Amino acid sequence: VHPGSDRFIVPFHLKGTNRTAALDWSDHALWWEQRKCWLLKTHWTLDKYGIQADAELRYTPQHKPLLLQLPNMKNIKMTVSFSSVVFKAVTEICQILNIRRSEELSLLRPPDDHKKKKKKDKNSHEDIWDIDLLSRGPGGSGTRKCTVVLWLDSSRSLMEQDVQEDDKLLLRFKYNVFFDLNPKYDAVRITQLYEQARWSILLEEIDCTEEEMLMFASLQYHICKLTISSEPLDNSNEPEIDEVEAALSNLEVTLEGGHTDRILVNIFLVKHSTSWTKVSDLEFSSLPKRLTLKPYKEYWFVFKDTTISYFKNKEASHGEPIEQFHLRGCEVVPDVNVTDKKFGIKLLLPVADGMNEVYIRCDNETQYAKWKAACILASKGKTMAYSSYKSEVKNIQSFLQMKSLAPPPGQAAPDLEAMEMNAECFVSPRYAKKHKTKQLTARILEAHQNIARLSLTEAKMRFIQAWQSLPEFGINYYIVRFKGSRKDEILGISYNRLIRIDMSSGLPVTTWRFANMKQWNVNWEIRQVTIEFDQNVTIAFCCVSCDCKVVHEFIGGYIFLSTRSKDQNETLDEELFHKLTGGQE
Repeated sequence: VHPGSDRFIVPFHLKGTNRTAALDWSDHALWWEQRKCWLLKTHWTLDKYGIQADAELRYTPQHKPLLLQLPNMKNIKMTVSFSSVVFKAVTEICQILNIRRSEELSLLRPPDDHKKKKKKDKNSHEDIWDIDLLSRGPGGSGTRKCTVVLWLDSSRSLMEQDVQEDDKLLLRFKYNVFFDLNPKYDAVRITQLYEQARWSILLEEIDCTEEEMLMFASLQYHICKLTISSEPLDNSNEPEIDEVEAALSNLEVTLEGGHTDRILVNIFLVKHSTSWTKVSDLEFSSLPKRLTLKPYKEYWFVFKDTTISYFKNKEASHGEPIEQFHLRGCEVVPDVNVTDKKFGIKLLLPVADGMNEVYIRCDNETQYAKWKAACILASKGKTMAYSSYKSEVKNIQSFLQMKSLAPPPGQAAPDLEAMEMNAECFVSPRYAKKHKTKQLTARILEAHQNIARLSLTEAKMRFIQAWQSLPEFGINYYIVRFKGSRKDEILGISYNRLIRIDMSSGLPVTTWRFANMKQWNVNWEIRQVTIEFDQNVTIAFCCVSCDCKVVHEFIGGYIFLSTRSKDQNETLDEELFHKLTGGQE
């Protein structure tokens, strides 16, 4: 290979002959090991690449076998592009696996297991499904134990990130905005998303209450029953197709709006105590209370159009309100414990320097369902006169029924012998230790009676919906040092906001919404991220627990995903993604 030439010749001799074999080299390319880069611009000379005579180049296939662990913990062997950037490689992987919206997924290095340093036995009993063996031909075998748990850089190739042939990587949903979930097209996507949600619950990667854990357990039990049952569920009473599609559309709205956090800025506890009026105007007497020792004081609250106002009393409601909350652009978060008859709604209201938090308490399930539905529509700029209001109320009521641990009225007590599975398999170890097996089995079977008529896909969708409603869902936490601060703090990154959290107390300090972001950049020399928001608010921080590129990619990735719409086809603007996430290192 000559540095001044753009051509090279590789002679290949068959053993025992002097003839050069005519092989297919179309997938091969040059890899420059010292610089860790592919030489893919074939119109460039080697001299233009900066290659000197002492450089070592490797002529190697661009596609190599890789061991992938799916969200359901199944391992598959498949041939993957080691020369394409990870974003494009994941797109190709998802096309093979029939998973839509590949932009929501990425590749992750496996966790470092210090207890298992021994080499993996070649005759391991671990199940591996060889995709290439099923479709094209045999592939390699073996895995490599990595020492770092880290998302791969989406803007660089596998080879550039030291991933080698036959290494093991995890395929996971990275960005927690699951767009356009449709059972008609997304059977694989929904199943894998359900599995990732299920394992996050079982491994306690996300906190949930005992009531929620039992609800998740009952759904898992139901899904397992339907999966292994030879008798399909009777769907003779299913609604017409247009009603089904409408219900799925409403469920999708709920799925897209179920993101939460625990920011404590301004707290109001509001108790609902009066009847409903017309569909476009709701009123109730309330008891707001800030987090102080002062006694409750009753006010009159009015929900009209997309705002909530409160007054001294009902007679004063015709005048100016004491305060008014504009719900457009807010987040609506459930704060519910059906067993304890607690039906609360948390509103995260955008303000200039972050978000304020408001709590609303309702007396019963009916009031809660109507108020939450009204708040969800108002957050999208729609009133209760909108056509989906009634269906939204029904969806919320159905979800509350699913969370109820008591059996439906008139339902016989469950037969403990009916559960042919180990109840401990459906809850995390902490909850399994808390209850005896028979007690746990009884509670799961009681909760199961509320969802026993769900189809397999409906049950998985309900599980995903409940997962999304958990307070800590979808928030990634990193240790950072803010500019001008002398101590480390925690930065939470969600799909639409950044949360500054005090490390010693664990309490949120400030929240900034992506919608108010004007621009952001990274100083790669000092590894500092700077973000400018509306109203001259600017923050800057350096990452302590990870490289700033990780935070930069999460922020840019979520902004990229927010540009998606149903009017677009599924062709992604890859250039825009890399512009928002790649940086200028």
